[in-house]
Amino acid sequence: MNKGGFSWKKLSGISGVKSNVSRKIGIPLTKSGRNQKVGRIVSKGCLGILVAMTIPILILVVIVLY
Repeated sequence: MNKGGFSWKKLSGISGVKSNVSRKIGIPLTKSGRNQKVGRIVSKGCLGILVAMTIPILILVVIVLY
C-alpha cells in the first residue's frame, strides 16, 4: 500500500481514468469495492433480505440433491 510516496500511475493519469470509468459504469473496479457494493445491496431493503434468505436455502437444496 502506498503511504504518500511517488506514484507513476497517478502521474500518468491511469488512476483518474479508472476512477472516471468506475463512476460512469457504476461498478467499482477494485475487488474490495465490489465486495462493499454487494454487501450494501444485501444488507438493505427487501431485496437484500430476500437474497440473504434465498442463498442458504439454495445451498441446502444443492447439497441434498447431490
